[in-house]
Amino acid sequence: MRKFWAYLKTRQFRANLLLAIGTVVVILMIAFFSLSFYTRHGTGIPVPQLKGMQVEKAMSMLKEQGFDYKIDSVYVLDQPPGSVVEQDPDPGTNVKENRTIYLTVVTRQAPPVSMPDLEPYTYREAVATLANYGLKVGDTTYKSDIARDRILEMRFGGQEIKAGTKIPKGSRIDLVLGNGEGASEVEIPDLVNQDLDAAKFVIKQGGLTVGTITYQGTITDSTSLVVVAQSPIRTDSLSKASNGTRINLTVSQGKKSDVPNQ
Repeated sequence: MRKFWAYLKTRQFRANLLLAIGTVVVILMIAFFSLSFYTRHGTGIPVPQLKGMQVEKAMSMLKEQGFDYKIDSVYVLDQPPGSVVEQDPDPGTNVKENRTIYLTVVTRQAPPVSMPDLEPYTYREAVATLANYGLKVGDTTYKSDIARDRILEMRFGGQEIKAGTKIPKGSRIDLVLGNGEGASEVEIPDLVNQDLDAAKFVIKQGGLTVGTITYQGTITDSTSLVVVAQSPIRTDSLSKASNGTRINLTVSQGKKSDVPNQ
């Protein structure tokens, strides 16, 4: 052990130690400058401004400047299809040649959304609901109904549309509203033995409102339901009801019978 400590005090040890330190420093400097040269640290090509540009033009510009690119798509309401809305890296960033530039482009095909049920709503409520679903209000028309500004029908492409129907996001929905000037009383229709969809149509066209629907028995096919009871029901003593009266229906599984009700 004494020899070891004595060796640490010799000039030879100090020379070897300095030589080792110098060698490590030289190696680190060579590695640093070699890496900087290899990566061309501090040099590069500025990324062009691509936001707002059509994707075809953006791809052509990137290709001319020696960049690679990858494209993702997103649907943005009121933005022109095919336009670039995001890019990474940001414009003006210095990057190496052949760097991949990531673009987010507005898709040309709108995703489908489910049509919301607007019939219980007023016009103002319907406008807010459509906006939440990414839809727009189209034309508004009025027809005779005691409920003023209440949604009576929803139309898309000139055809009445039901809640839950899939339509492209951003579509315009035409609304039929009540004008508040409907007759005070309307005829109560006889709906027993009618298909449910047909009964609903008759109720709405007659200035009445579809009330509670009660399902009787086991239901295996929701598209084949028949009205077996209604309230109020048309009788000799009661043939009319106030405009907007709710007609409650009881339905069961089956098809409309050709035998008239007794």
